[in-house]
Amino acid sequence: MKRILASLTTVVLCASASAQKERPRPRITGIAAVQFYSTNMDTARSFYTRVVSSEGTPSDACLWCERSPIGGERPVIAFPFFMQQLSSGQNLVLATAPKTPPSNLLYEIVFATDDVNAMKKYLAAKMIPIPKIRGSSDEYFAIIDPEGYRIGFKQQTNSPTSPSSSTMRIIHAGFVVRDRDAEDRFYKDILGFHVYWHGGRKDDETSWVDMQVPDGTDWIEYMLNVPANADHHTLGVMNHIALGVPDIHAAEEQLRKNRWTGNEQSKIGRDGKWQLNLYDPDDTRVELMEFTPTQKPCCSEYTGPHPGQHP
Repeated sequence: MKRILASLTTVVLCASASAQKERPRPRITGIAAVQFYSTNMDTARSFYTRVVSSEGTPSDACLWCERSPIGGERPVIAFPFFMQQLSSGQNLVLATAPKTPPSNLLYEIVFATDDVNAMKKYLAAKMIPIPKIRGSSDEYFAIIDPEGYRIGFKQQTNSPTSPSSSTMRIIHAGFVVRDRDAEDRFYKDILGFHVYWHGGRKDDETSWVDMQVPDGTDWIEYMLNVPANADHHTLGVMNHIALGVPDIHAAEEQLRKNRWTGNEQSKIGRDGKWQLNLYDPDDTRVELMEFTPTQKPCCSEYTGPHPGQHP
């Protein structure tokens, strides 16, 4: 009996020591950058300059770069590329697409973390492969999620700008998801994301799942139920970004002043927030969205703070 008790004690002590050694997850505070491919850099640059100049940024602030805005001495992706830094400190990056463009033009989503090296060790301890990717540095690295999307982590060098004091910021990025369970195991179980809101075109269906970062208010959006043979336009609608604005009507007025001539109209979405869908020259959707809902959302309640509120 004494031997049995001693063995059990050893097992308990080993389990306790193992639990103590488990690495804590570093904070993930929001989206640091989103990168897209572009098949026509001149027209794309003109489009995005009109969109982001609602911040009052002069057009010559849109820079052609020969250095990666994310990390490394050389561009992370094919160059030339165009980077616009929003007043939130986030980067919107366009890179010249390969001669045969991929069906998905969303290249990478980069998250801000307070300790990028600790994040790398944390993911390695969770058996997540850390590939050797050009552009990796002490302040940035990237991995591939279960759906094959490139996900980066960047050292947060200063406190994130509150959306309430910023005219515009990237509040979410959406992408097609085929296997929600696999994505949940990665984003929810390992990275600590949680469901912020979910809904669909009908009250009893779920086509969109918003997964909010654990230590901020930005989110990613699973785009579910997308046909395997979806065409180029549909994929452009699904693989998208949203730029948060305090007032959708003021943002639309500024777009018109910037010579945007689209026919899209602002509307209240199923999530209860005002939105305006724009499309870049490659049919990639750029969604302008108000930070907070105007009316009660369909399908589910919000479970986290909105941009501009404390997480």
